[in-house]
Order: sequence, then structure tokens, then C-alpha cells
Amino acid sequence: MKTTIMELQIIDGDFSVCRLDSIEQVDFSRELLFFAKTPDELSLVCESAHVPVKAINVESDWKMLKVSGTLDFGLVGVVSKISGILAAAEISIFVVSTFNTDYILLKSDSFNKGLKVLSQGGYIIIPSINPQQQSSAH
Repeated sequence: MKTTIMELQIIDGDFSVCRLDSIEQVDFSRELLFFAKTPDELSLVCESAHVPVKAINVESDWKMLKVSGTLDFGLVGVVSKISGILAAAEISIFVVSTFNTDYILLKSDSFNKGLKVLSQGGYIIIPSINPQQQSSAH
């Protein structure tokens, strides 16, 4: 079985997780945001500087890592391994997945500790990039 070394790229910036009551509040022109609509809620992850004014709830002070590259749908346990390492260090996370990859958010006060334990767990940490540059990286 082939072992792949995973790279985690730091995404520059401060992020917030929000609950909204209206889709009209979302600024879809931003380079980096995640939006989810379910029968129960509207959720948004965005740069903290661009939290909608009328957000119902906001959980701020998050930092973000991106699993570098495009992940094959056949890969198993990518998020599980990352979350296991962080859970063992008592670091909670918020995860967002896209078609290509996964994004891991950690609270700012545990971010450096998270980077350290992930590095010790065999992950390569790539220095930060600006969200506007993230779509062209890798």
C-alpha cells in the first residue's frame, strides 16, 4: 500500500462561521467562502472582515488549512487522520469539503499548537497564502 505525504497549506486570514436567515446577505464575489443551505439553516464560512451585518450567529477567530492538491474520491481517512491527530491534542476543528479537497479550520488560540502536532504527525506545513491567491495555488 502506497503512503502519501500530505501537505497542508496555511490560508492567510481570519475566518468566521456564520448562521444566516437570508441568502441575500452572502457576498458571492469574495474569492474564498463556503455556503451551505439545508432545510434547517443557512451557514457561511467567510473572511471575518466580510461577515454579513445581519448574521444571526457568528463564531469568529478561526484560522484555516487547506489539504493541498486534488484529492481522489477513493482516498479514505484523510479528514479522519487529521482530526484524530488534533483530537489527541485536544484541539477542536471545523471542516469544510469541496469537490477537490478539504479545508480544516482551527481556533486561533490553538492554531500554532495544531500546526506543531500535525507536523509531528507527518504532515508538511506550507506557509500562508492570501485567499485571493489560493485559487491559483497548486
